[in-house]
Amino acid sequence: MARLPSPDLELGSRRVVVTRPEREARAWADALHACGVPCDTLPLIEIAALPDASGLGLIWQTLPSHLAVMFVSANAVRFFMAARPSGGGLASCRAWSTGPGTQAALLMAGWPAESIDSPPDTASQFDSEALWALVADRAQAAVAAARSCSGAQPTVLIVRGADTQGQLAGRDWLALQLEHAGIQVQQTVAYVRQAPVLTAPQRAWIRQAIQENSWWLFSSSQAAQHLLQLCPDLPLGQARALATHPRIAQRLLNAGWGRVEIVPAGLKDQAESIKSLA
Repeated sequence: MARLPSPDLELGSRRVVVTRPEREARAWADALHACGVPCDTLPLIEIAALPDASGLGLIWQTLPSHLAVMFVSANAVRFFMAARPSGGGLASCRAWSTGPGTQAALLMAGWPAESIDSPPDTASQFDSEALWALVADRAQAAVAAARSCSGAQPTVLIVRGADTQGQLAGRDWLALQLEHAGIQVQQTVAYVRQAPVLTAPQRAWIRQAIQENSWWLFSSSQAAQHLLQLCPDLPLGQARALATHPRIAQRLLNAGWGRVEIVPAGLKDQAESIKSLA
């Protein structure tokens, strides 16, 4: 359940409401606050384990056959690594991530740094496009090598989340690029992304935050969707949002948010961008 922000908190024109899942939201809000950006958290995506994770153990047995395993998030790493069979070593294949949070989770889980491909901290965006720019040459070389010796088609495993109906969460852009390059894509679900349960006081706080011009920080369009599902009558015309990617920004504008600004995904640049807003 989402935690109600502190009742003695004074909402201000530059206060930021971080909507990431709870595990990441508090750390991100604390880091922004340390950079001079007043923050609070209202997680709008709840992360849960699969009802039955036994299938992940079977997936682990296939890892040595893959060219790479792509993790869509730190939660994908956390739940997938938790399903590692007892005594099983890490796979010899490479791990792909789209940003520093996922990369840090891989390192914490013990994945060798030299076997991780992830956009640098200085990248302008942390997304599938940035990752593909980094790994495309290696992937295409693997396809060419397989074809030259009539070998098996290279495969990439994508580890991601799903909603409560089992629908895969996230974009298929990278999968399409891989398939176009001649790589077979396999996908597995490691966790569930669902809407939180909000209390009446939380709903009232949300309305107050919007009316008092707080900035809502979205790094996922799903969080914004959950907000509107849970509070469908919000005065979005006066609401202000920060989006970490142009795609998210466009979806917020399409949903009726009154003002939407794009901010960098990286922490320090994001903080400076937020502080520059009027």
